[in-house]
Amino acid sequence: MDLTAHWVGFTAIAIFVAAYLLVMAEEFTHLRKSKPVILAAGLIWAIIAFEYSSTESPDVVKKAVQHFLVEFSELFLFLLTAMTYVNAMSERRIFDRLRGKLVNNGFTYRQLFWITGFLSFFLSPLIDNLTTALVMCAVVLAVGKDNKQFVSIACVNIVVAANAGGAFSPFGDITTLMVWQKGLLPFQAFFALFIPSVVNFLVPATIMSFAIKTEKPIIDGEVVELKRGAKRIIFLFFLTIITAVSFHSFLHLPPFLGMITGLAYLKFFGFYLKKTHQVSAQDTPGYGQVGDVRAFDSYREVARAEWDTLLFFFGVIMCVGGLGFIGYLNNLSSYLYLELGATTANSLVGVFSAILDNIPIMVAVLQMNPEMPAYQWLLVTLTAGVGGSMLSIGSAAGVALMGQARGIYTFFTHLKWTPVIALGYGLSIWVHLLING
Repeated sequence: MDLTAHWVGFTAIAIFVAAYLLVMAEEFTHLRKSKPVILAAGLIWAIIAFEYSSTESPDVVKKAVQHFLVEFSELFLFLLTAMTYVNAMSERRIFDRLRGKLVNNGFTYRQLFWITGFLSFFLSPLIDNLTTALVMCAVVLAVGKDNKQFVSIACVNIVVAANAGGAFSPFGDITTLMVWQKGLLPFQAFFALFIPSVVNFLVPATIMSFAIKTEKPIIDGEVVELKRGAKRIIFLFFLTIITAVSFHSFLHLPPFLGMITGLAYLKFFGFYLKKTHQVSAQDTPGYGQVGDVRAFDSYREVARAEWDTLLFFFGVIMCVGGLGFIGYLNNLSSYLYLELGATTANSLVGVFSAILDNIPIMVAVLQMNPEMPAYQWLLVTLTAGVGGSMLSIGSAAGVALMGQARGIYTFFTHLKWTPVIALGYGLSIWVHLLING
């Protein structure tokens, strides 16, 4: 049934727009972004099911919901494992150690601008752009607490670098992960985006670096020691990534199954750490449950996952799935990819993602599933990943840093550099079409 001109379609659009306006206003309302989209998902599918209940095929709606649930479940289990590993590395103070080393090495502000930028670019493909941005922002806040100009420009650079780095790896961004899990591109294909991603990062970074002074910040001298097992957890994380890639490439199994298998590696090692833990003077009673003395607990790291983000993905996939079921995505796909052409449509995806966030945009593109060659799927992966850098609200990294560096890195401090970021965006598309098109 085509319900695009029906009251069901109009109501569903209104519900989704209202929910997404609440998501965009999260910074001001403090209402977690998952709540409105989960409610919207339930209401959209309820009115669809109501309309189909009087037809001869009411079970069609149920089967459609189950299809989108499977799609979400694969993404959920993959991300849950990745988040748990990142939380475990954070608990073992790996990121604190990195921050301490950067702070105490006597670099100038301009050197730190470039170091945090390059680290963001190369860490993002491994631990995702959001986590990378938060870690690097902690560094610039620690060294630039007396230099707000440095912190604001460095945060813009971190957002751009983290998003650019995440675009050439299936592990770097939700959008690339969704394209890989959908089986549209093999794992190694994403590395063709490395040079366009470098261009996207270096062009605005080079221009912004001239606004950074060469003086040195004050060193605090703090020394951070890793906890027992930290390096082995890093090794297990890399082993988990290898397992996921191998499951997908050689055994033709979904990547999430390899990630969940890797979660078992961490849980067995966590059991060993817990059984062999010895109380020391650095332990703090009451860290977890009453009487806990910082013994490693893998389940605690699972509990610390970004559940608001995970449930937000559920709501978005279900909402966009409902709009697609109604028929809107078919109409949109026909206009974008048949009338405008794939290159123009995929370039516009990045512009839309700067305003609406890249996740619902990419979910919509994947559900449209237009017929495109591999280089066009790489293009939409690139644009959805880096297009959000043009505005601070366009990516999870930007939104998170506005909260972490509140009052210093803001929407308007980022907006001032939007023209040079847009220049990098346009050049990255041109370079991709030149070398991969």
